[in-house]
Amino acid sequence: MLSLSPMKIFVIVAVVVMLLGPDKLPEVAHKLGSLWQSMRRFQQRVESEVRGNLPDLPSSSDIARMVRSPVSVLNQLADRVENGAADEPRAESAAAPPTSLITPLVNPPSTPSPTTGPPSADPSLN
Repeated sequence: MLSLSPMKIFVIVAVVVMLLGPDKLPEVAHKLGSLWQSMRRFQQRVESEVRGNLPDLPSSSDIARMVRSPVSVLNQLADRVENGAADEPRAESAAAPPTSLITPLVNPPSTPSPTTGPPSADPSLN
């Protein structure tokens, strides 16, 4: 990952000043500032349009926090599920159909009764 220390930033600024010179530096800074401003306006316009279509979407700061620490977000979601399951009565038992109404699609194989035992291959061994 790219790591910019203050010394590296100073070297980059010094190289840019030497390459551009004092006469073009204000013009380039103005262009960069206007480009940054137009990008921010575009980001705000896209965000407002998305929020208009998806009102339940979390805020940008919440999304940034989720990206930084996904494990803590998963833990919070698990806690919500546990708390929600403890508060609500067991809905799946009420939603399950009675077993008498369920018919098997395939008949189970018949098992030999314990009194007769398994059939032997050779009748003379009995």
